[in-house]
Amino acid sequence: MANRTVKDAKSIRGTNPQYLIEKIIRSRIYDSKYWKEECFALTAELLVDKAMELRYLGGVFGGNIKPTPFLCLILKMLQIQPEKDIIVEFIKNEEFKYVRALGALYMRLTGSSLDCYKYLEPLFNDSRKLRIQNKQGVFEVIHMDEFIDMLLRDERSCDIILPRIQKRHVLEESNELEAKVSALEDDIDEGIESSEDEEMPPIKDERKKADYDKDRERYKEREREKRHSRSDKKSDRERDRSRSRERKRDRERERDRDRRDRDKDRRRSDRERRERDRERERRRDRSRY
Repeated sequence: MANRTVKDAKSIRGTNPQYLIEKIIRSRIYDSKYWKEECFALTAELLVDKAMELRYLGGVFGGNIKPTPFLCLILKMLQIQPEKDIIVEFIKNEEFKYVRALGALYMRLTGSSLDCYKYLEPLFNDSRKLRIQNKQGVFEVIHMDEFIDMLLRDERSCDIILPRIQKRHVLEESNELEAKVSALEDDIDEGIESSEDEEMPPIKDERKKADYDKDRERYKEREREKRHSRSDKKSDRERDRSRSRERKRDRERERDRDRRDRDKDRRRSDRERRERDRERERRRDRSRY
């Protein structure tokens, strides 16, 4: 009874919302301690408190398929089906990044194609670090914008198969979604305005001013498009390389910290073991005399 979807829940893509998570994973979640102790009788109002306690993302891990708290809360949301306004507030939450990530994944699972682009694309501006637990139980570092990109491009996230959504260009062509605007738009326009007089073709005396103005605007538009294209490609490559280097450094720092912690624990254990051995030796020596 406790695992049933609420009676008035709407079907998602023609099926019970909970069925968006595979059966074997659902059964592992139902059997987990976190689900039984933390998710029992959880309401939409209390859900945000649990979401604020999250400290990492993830799906399932380990040989016996243990679910993370993040995945358990996703299933609970599918079970109780919170109002859309609540999910939007999750996504807009700037203080608790894992609350935002939880809302983003739920919107990707249950929202329309238009809603997914509308509410998730603004999160590309969020570059905060997130911890994610992989299938081996090891923690890795990703970034919020990277997580959002995976939601919009990949077929699976946190061990959940993501429903298909329409391609962005299809929604643009049907005027349901505005075309993407480059973040460098203003800088490029300023560059064009400052250099257009130098790059304009020479004016012929016999050309009427009206014709010249039309040609001038067409020329400016072509140059703007070419500059946008070149700048966008170059900036995207530089941004990707920079993010890749930063993420590599983060992973290396994380591994170094883990290695130092393990070395410290090992030295502490060795020191304690030597102390115990010396204490046993002292007791034996005292017993002899």
